[in-house]
Amino acid sequence: MTQNKITVDGQYRKYPPLWPRYVIEAIGCAVILYLTNDIVSFNGINERGAAMAKVVLLGLLKPSLAVILDTSSVGLAYMLMETLAIAFLGTIFGLILALPLAFLSSRNVAPRWVNYICLTIISIIRAFPSFMYAIMFVKVVGTGPFAGVLTMSIGSVGMLAKLMIESIEDMNPGIIEALDAAGCSPFEKIRYGIIPQLSSNIVSTVIYRLDINVKNATILGVVGAGGIGASLIHAIGQGNWPNTSAMLLGLIVMVLLLENFSTRIRKKLAMGE
Repeated sequence: MTQNKITVDGQYRKYPPLWPRYVIEAIGCAVILYLTNDIVSFNGINERGAAMAKVVLLGLLKPSLAVILDTSSVGLAYMLMETLAIAFLGTIFGLILALPLAFLSSRNVAPRWVNYICLTIISIIRAFPSFMYAIMFVKVVGTGPFAGVLTMSIGSVGMLAKLMIESIEDMNPGIIEALDAAGCSPFEKIRYGIIPQLSSNIVSTVIYRLDINVKNATILGVVGAGGIGASLIHAIGQGNWPNTSAMLLGLIVMVLLLENFSTRIRKKLAMGE
């Protein structure tokens, strides 16, 4: 016991000191903060800021029942359903586009030159923000929910493909090798070897992206791509805080319900039920 303690103490003394690394990290953080101070500066609170915050808070505490109970196409229920439909269809279409790209981008499925081409396509898609896609599709197909669906579809491809590539490349290679030995074609390897292994990961990734798309779909209305975003921004711009509160309350309820639903599905997938 004593010999072991002496050995451990000796090894500990030989271990290089950590304080130089901590000092370098602290200096690096200080330099970064100093360099960003001129870029992101705090100029104080506006003179009318406190009064405006009070007005906004009081307005948000009194949601408009007229908006909540309205069942027309400008009512809360219809706008929320439109937003959810845009997010859902965009996620599904994005999955349809992302699946082949993910398989062709995986090193253990397709040749290396095919990987490079598909990875380049995915990187280009991911380089542009969804808001830019929304503006582009509104110019192409006009205003309305269809432009929002196209935006969510293209915006989902990059993330879905990226996460599925990692799952495909990290899966058990033994099954693929067995299918290769059996003389299976690439399609048969994907159908009978890869998809059964990755089905739970794919479903979990799609649900996670649906959560993101529901939140992103709320801002597409700003450029006329459907959803609740246009009415929400219009109410905020007019200072109509009761209407704003009603819409935000509806969004909160929808997001919480969707989060509860997705959590239950992920739990079942994790537990294998």
